[in-house]
Amino acid sequence: MLRHLCLNHPDREAAARCPECRRYFCRECVTEHAGRILCARCLPAQLSAPRSAGDPPYWLSAITATLIGLGIAWATFLALGTFLLRIPSQWHEGTYWDQFLR
Repeated sequence: MLRHLCLNHPDREAAARCPECRRYFCRECVTEHAGRILCARCLPAQLSAPRSAGDPPYWLSAITATLIGLGIAWATFLALGTFLLRIPSQWHEGTYWDQFLR
């Protein structure tokens, strides 16, 4: 197995490969940005790069995720409430099992 070494620290084994410059780096030399691992040299270029027109704004993603979460919670509580309403009142009175014991 080929072992790669960090470009900045030749005495350390590489932990990641930067997708921009394709060089290998140790854990100290890379950082996570927008779901990608980048080296310190490529990070400023990514920060200053204009966003593409297809990328939705962050706040839109956060609002969408919140609405989806609230919808799932509402559906869960609706299903639970419907289930609880279908329980016969005899169950709560303690007389439900009398019909089976006769």
